[in-house]
Amino acid sequence: MAATAVRYLRSVGAAPAAAPPFDAPPFDALPRPALRTVGDDERLPVAPAEFRRVLGHFASGVTVITAHDEEDGPAGFACQSFASLSLDPPLVVFMVARTSTTWPRIARAGAFCVNVLGADQGGLCRAFAVSGADKFAGVAHTPAPVTGSPRLASVPAWIDCTIGTVHTGGDHLIVVGRVEALGAEEDGDPLLFHQGRFGRFEG
Repeated sequence: MAATAVRYLRSVGAAPAAAPPFDAPPFDALPRPALRTVGDDERLPVAPAEFRRVLGHFASGVTVITAHDEEDGPAGFACQSFASLSLDPPLVVFMVARTSTTWPRIARAGAFCVNVLGADQGGLCRAFAVSGADKFAGVAHTPAPVTGSPRLASVPAWIDCTIGTVHTGGDHLIVVGRVEALGAEEDGDPLLFHQGRFGRFEG
């Protein structure tokens, strides 16, 4: 339905590089109305279990999306649905479930850091995939240079972003971020996810 493609949150200008912490107007995380792409009397074209099974054949990298919420401190969640979007201007995108309890805190911050996980960081991913726990317990991190979002220690790459636009996409939100700063190590294998399991490149 056309209504599902409407912009969910307003667009804001990029924060000046002048300095952390990020202080541009935050996004309103709520309300988050229920959204269906088919009517109650319509049949789904594919079964959810079959959808997950087939899409599980697509291998991806794994990230942890973090933000600094002024009200409640650091927030973050494990995210497989991340990609680069544009080179000019530099944009990235990630998808988050509309039911996520972490997303409202990231939206409130108005900024986030994408932490790309390395091959030996499966445990870190699992820690950030748990709902309701203190995900940052024992996890070393420093403020990202522009937004102040948590940059996790020892990750092979990080991307510091301000939120540009957010769109609805079925039961998820599509979050577009403007890249403000980024960095990477010269080497290091990525953490891969395929058919419900972690893996790594083998030469």
